[in-house]
This record gives sequence, C-alpha cells and structure tokens, in this order.
Amino acid sequence: MAQVSIEDQSGETTLITLRIARYNPQKDDSKSFMEFEVPAQKWTTVLEAILDVKKNFDHSVAVRYSCRQATCGSCGMIINGKPRLACFTKISELNSNVVTVEPMNNFPIIRDLAVKFERLFDTHHKIKPFLIRDDTELETDAKEFLQSPEELEQYIQFANCIKCGLCNSACPTMAMDSSFVGPQALAQAYRYVADSRDKGKNSRLKIIDDSHGIWRCHFAGSCSQVCPKGVDPAMGIQFLRGYLLGFRS
Repeated sequence: MAQVSIEDQSGETTLITLRIARYNPQKDDSKSFMEFEVPAQKWTTVLEAILDVKKNFDHSVAVRYSCRQATCGSCGMIINGKPRLACFTKISELNSNVVTVEPMNNFPIIRDLAVKFERLFDTHHKIKPFLIRDDTELETDAKEFLQSPEELEQYIQFANCIKCGLCNSACPTMAMDSSFVGPQALAQAYRYVADSRDKGKNSRLKIIDDSHGIWRCHFAGSCSQVCPKGVDPAMGIQFLRGYLLGFRS
C-alpha cells in the first residue's frame, strides 16, 4: 500500500484508503484493486485524490476527466457503490475512511476507470436532439422563436443534461437489454417534445414507442437518484408515456 503526500495548505488532514479498480480487457481476466493511503482535507474531491495517485505513484491509472466543475460529465464512475461525478464528490461527504472507485456499470471498459460512450451517444442521436421545424419556417427572416416563461419552464430542467452517463449506469434495464434506448435518451426526447418551438413530437414519439424504447422502462427510478444536475429522467419518461397514452397533447 503506497502513501501519497499532499501539501497541507490549511485545515485538518485525514488519511483515507483509496481503492482503485484496475482492469485492462486486452490482457486481464478479471478486475483487481490497488490501494493507496491518501491524505484528504474537507474539500478534497475524489478526482483530486485519483490524480494525486497518478502524479505520485502510478501514471498508468486510466481515468477520464476535463472541466473539474461538474459541467462536462467526463468523470462519471462508481464511488462507494453509487454512480457519481468524481470532480463533484468530496471525500468528506462519503463519511467513510475507505473510498472505492470503479468504472461505470453498463458501459464497455476501455481500461481501469475509463469506459466507452458509443452506446450513449448513439441512442442520444437516435432521438433527434435538435429543434425540428418546417424548412419554410427556417428560411424566413425570423432570428428567434420566442417563448414565454411558462413555455420555458416545461422543459428547462431536462435541458441541464450533461451526458455523463450516470443515469444509464444506474439503470437495471440497461444491464438486461443491450438494445434499450436508456433513460438519458428518453429524458432528452421529452426535453424536445415539451419544447414549444419544436415540431418533431410525432416523429420522436414514434422512435421511442418500441419494445426496446419507453415501454422497456420498469420505472425503478435509479436514474433520477444519481443525476448530478437534477434532470429527473424518470419523471420525463412518465411524461412521455402520457403523450403516447393520450393523457398529454
């Protein structure tokens, strides 16, 4: 077990055990863990602890990250058994002296903590994540399609999705059905269906009205519990069902 030194700028420092999952599908038969004793302060994030390990002891630890401020969605992983953003999760909030980090579930592993996002991006593109308007409307001199605050309120919560994949990782149906479109794509389908500027409702509803689409969701609600942006995919899925069942128009 290696110990990482972090310069103490201020505040108390607590030693925690950071357990990092290691797995290279090209040469490993199974996942293993490496452990490091890491000093952490109350503001130290899980990502900062991982990067200190990379810097000081093992440069080969594979982890995806970018913005470090819960905006890009790159650093999603399983932290102490729950899908979270590493840059947004403080070690002090976990109330544990042992922090275990693993790659997200329901995604193919590239190596260690980094996973492939092809399925998420493919399903996201499948629901046409853009405003659909008649060509003649787009060719006018209009520069904007105005909305009232009430119209904006119908979908703005769902526009906060950062495509981190945590909802898909938490979804039990994603694990059972490799063709399931997933909560991320379904929530984004609702984001555009509910947008008063969009004219593509019928085409999107047709796409998700499928045995591997919205009807495959068992409404476990796990997706909404892990979303770092409060998007609430489960609620969006229920709203979409309202359109398909004729309760919404």
